[in-house]
Amino acid sequence: MFLAFFLALRAAGVKASLREFLTLQEAMAQGLAGFDVEHFYYLARATLVKDERFLDKFDAVFAEHFKGVLQPQPEATGEVMPHDIPQEWLEKLAERLLTEEDKAQIQSLGGFEKLMETLRQRLAEQKERHQGGNKWIGTAGTSPFGAYGYNPEGVRIGQEGSRHKSAVKVWDKREFRNLAGDAELGTRNMKVALRRLRRFAREGAAEELDLTGTIRSTARNAGYLDLQMVPERHNAVKLLLLLDIGGSMDEYVHLCEQLFAAASSEFKHLKHLYFHNCPYETLWTDARMRREDAISTTDVLHTYDHTWKLVIVGDAAMSPYELISPGGAISSWNQESGQVWLKRILDAYPKAAWINPAPERLWNYTQTTRHIAELMERRMYGLTLEGLDQAMRRLMQ
Repeated sequence: MFLAFFLALRAAGVKASLREFLTLQEAMAQGLAGFDVEHFYYLARATLVKDERFLDKFDAVFAEHFKGVLQPQPEATGEVMPHDIPQEWLEKLAERLLTEEDKAQIQSLGGFEKLMETLRQRLAEQKERHQGGNKWIGTAGTSPFGAYGYNPEGVRIGQEGSRHKSAVKVWDKREFRNLAGDAELGTRNMKVALRRLRRFAREGAAEELDLTGTIRSTARNAGYLDLQMVPERHNAVKLLLLLDIGGSMDEYVHLCEQLFAAASSEFKHLKHLYFHNCPYETLWTDARMRREDAISTTDVLHTYDHTWKLVIVGDAAMSPYELISPGGAISSWNQESGQVWLKRILDAYPKAAWINPAPERLWNYTQTTRHIAELMERRMYGLTLEGLDQAMRRLMQ
């Protein structure tokens, strides 16, 4: 059973190694999971999953492989609770709406263990669909089990989303769906992806305890405490971040804010500047793009040398003239075309990537997006966990 589970994880793309599988076997031999399915789930996840993006795949494989074992089982009988509930039992034919007085009259079963034991009995006894009742698994009733009804303490089964916030358990719930590789990200998950772009070095004043050095120095000093301090370790990677702002980027503002927040916390050496649609001879230090915030792109190229890594964030969607023609810029008259400036910037920063927040399926429908992807030598990546991961790998090459 467990070997088949391991192979199923591998087949689903979870990069679990044989050594990790043997570690799981050793932990089980030591009784760490006991005879509790939930404990085994967390033990297996801790030993076999080492990357957050695989948590969703792990949950799906676990739910499929251990059908009938996922729910609590009564120790006395050893019976296995069925996993699959017939869809026809859960068809929403009506939805029962109760007053607060009605809800107050409905009694709970009296605790989680009683609830699970009763659910096991209902699954064993029930043979057909029920609606509007107070006992069987069904819909629009006051039973503790089912959907679109009400009970102060129940197991929600086959219902899309919560309504009363009172479910004790949600049947076959998966908690990590947002961490899939093609999902859009929050700040926390962006930090996970950006951490691939790390090269630590100790910089600044000595203000952090060097524990190993202190032990060694104290031993050499005949046991007299001799504290040793070292500078803190910081990410030594220097990142130049150019952010498209305004126009078609307005719908991605929240997502780009999250990316900026993640980058700000991960990189000590971070310089961010703004542009609109395409970088030209001028960049801006403030998103409002006032005259006093303007900075010459040439000065930027001379100030931040080739050791800086470049990330450009934008949807690359604009009029073709803005990219290929002098004078095509919306906000000013550009003497040279956007593609000339983009090539100049890429020549200055050989380690560069373009992050596109627009869905990747739409890129081929925009002429300028295709053109910029070619100028970037296909170094354009989506603003997803997988896209950021690929971009960070490319920047570290």
